[in-house]
Parts: sequence; C-alpha cells; structure tokens
Amino acid sequence: MAHTPDDLSDDALLFLSERHLATLSLVSADGSVHVTPVGFTWDNEAQVARVISFAQAKKVRLIDAGGPLIAALSQVDGGRWFTLYGTATVTADAVVNADAERRYAARYRPPSNRGVDRRTIEMAVNKIVGRC
Repeated sequence: MAHTPDDLSDDALLFLSERHLATLSLVSADGSVHVTPVGFTWDNEAQVARVISFAQAKKVRLIDAGGPLIAALSQVDGGRWFTLYGTATVTADAVVNADAERRYAARYRPPSNRGVDRRTIEMAVNKIVGRC
C-alpha cells in the first residue's frame, strides 16, 4: 500500500518511531546497488529520514562521490513493513549531526562519539510503501 509522507497515520508514525533496524539501499552512479543495515530516524515535519554514520563508511563515500543518490530505507517487523524512497545526501554540518545524534539516541541508544568524523545521511522522502 502506498502512503504519502505528508499524511501518515498514527500507526505509521508509531512504527517509524519504534526500535527497528532497517536496510539502506543506494543506487550508485554506475548502476550498482549497495545495501547495508542501519538505524534511522524519521522527521515527520521535514519528511526526512536520517542515518548517522562516519566519513569513511562506504555508504557515505558513495553519496559523496556520486552526489545525491536514489535511496530506499526498508524496515520490517513481522507483517509490518515500510520502504521509504527518496534522494540521499550527506553532510558534516555539526548542527545537523547533533540533531541526528539526539534523534538516534531517542530511538535506539546514545551513539558513539565520532567528533568531526560524524556524517549524517539525509534522505528527502517522496514515497512510502508498506503496511503497518
């Protein structure tokens, strides 16, 4: 079932706030797909999913090398599942990173301190498919 990011039900928002891991899939410039397990947070107001990472992570290097990349985040819990689609960018901005770390800590646990090595992947979500 398709959902619009700007009109999610209370059940959908709850599912996106519960502690579940996901996979991040990136389509690189050469057409290959990189899939990696991640934790992510959903910013309903901005309609952005965020993944905290570090400068040398392959997912970060792929986005840095190819500019904004098409991305999908998939979260599964039994019969409940969502895939968020959009465009991924990466930032080293300290303010964005601090906000992403705070949101990650609220959903999962406090992340390790990466200092200036911290990067945040931001995915501008334009479509959500799934069932919750």
